[in-house]
Amino acid sequence: MKDVIIIGTGLAGYTAAHYLAKSNLSVLMLEKSKTVGGRAQTKKISGQYFNMGPHAVYKKGEGAAILEHLGIELHGRSPKLSGEIYEQNDAYTAPFTASGLLASSYLSWKERKEWMLLIMRLSSMKIDDVPQQSYEQWIESNVRSDRVKGLLYALGRLASYCHAPDIISAKVMLAQVKIALGKVLYLDGGWQSLVDQLHNKAVLLDVQIKKESNVQQICTDEKNGFKLTLSNGEIIYGKHVIFTGEPQALNQMLDIEHPYRDDLSTMKAVKAASLDVALTKLPQPKRLFAMSTTDPLYFAVHSSYAKLSEHGDSIVLHCLKYLRPSEQANNEQVRIELEQFIERLQPGWKNEVITSRFMPSITVNHRLPRANEESPLLQSLAVIPGIYVAGDWASPHSMLLDGAVSSGRLAAEHIIREMR
Repeated sequence: MKDVIIIGTGLAGYTAAHYLAKSNLSVLMLEKSKTVGGRAQTKKISGQYFNMGPHAVYKKGEGAAILEHLGIELHGRSPKLSGEIYEQNDAYTAPFTASGLLASSYLSWKERKEWMLLIMRLSSMKIDDVPQQSYEQWIESNVRSDRVKGLLYALGRLASYCHAPDIISAKVMLAQVKIALGKVLYLDGGWQSLVDQLHNKAVLLDVQIKKESNVQQICTDEKNGFKLTLSNGEIIYGKHVIFTGEPQALNQMLDIEHPYRDDLSTMKAVKAASLDVALTKLPQPKRLFAMSTTDPLYFAVHSSYAKLSEHGDSIVLHCLKYLRPSEQANNEQVRIELEQFIERLQPGWKNEVITSRFMPSITVNHRLPRANEESPLLQSLAVIPGIYVAGDWASPHSMLLDGAVSSGRLAAEHIIREMR
């Protein structure tokens, strides 16, 4: 019998566990797999550290502030904003810095002025004042130049990993863009460094962590609050539950009527295809970052700013394609597309490959935040009294790490108030 049972050991679950344990509540975390960390895990392959695609911590985001408050150290460096942008097959200097803007031939002088004013406006923007509309509607209403629009669409993809401007909420997307402009951080050792610190601190706080424990059913129990049945038949009781997995999976677990069944079942995930590559050296050492304004493609060499290899001179880079919702892409064609984009930037790179990993469809965020979406569930995080949700999909105004960590903290705070 525990005060709180947390289903899932990702960043949201561990964040909640820390706040709860520090309030002297007994906490049990259940993880269905053999390892903890969820999608924040880093795999070591041939001595190279691969995140599940390109990961970055937004330095100005709520997630970084919460992790630092919990005593989690964020070791790494911020990448430079310099690089290249592609329009069709033409390459230009990226106008994301003052020097880049002056050097780039991508924008006319009139367009440069519009772009500078737009960046200044985004930096000081109050997100609450943004109307309920899609990101595409906001851009079409506020930007004149087609090339400035293209830059803003690319910047939105970069900040949110989402390629659905006609669907995604302008409020959420602009919030992501705003914090992305405040620089990002690539972590030494990958995001496993976050997972390891959170796990070790949770153990020191007497949080119990039980792996290979797959929850099949959650139902109410008059005496103990909630009864959880595991796939091996084991029964566990808890006064409160925090669920941090996929939203659709919660519907399958709950043997309880609740008003959010349709909300959970209809959530669409943000997806991407990722090619992670380790090289002995970069054929073009100065080409570290590129995006396309006409294709949803991204390239970055994360190891230039973070230690991502047991071997000091190895290179780890990521190439990503942002996928449309429900896009049924041909895996081999997508892989070829990513390889060709790398070849455009790093000709001859295949001669330097140590190892690589291709993931044709990874979940970036379990919920694509839609325009005009106002779910009472995301405001309260309570499916029913005593059962809360947390995760990258459970925050109404943020995504990715910020959504996961902030919702984990809020769910814990709701329970702490209840218990008091």
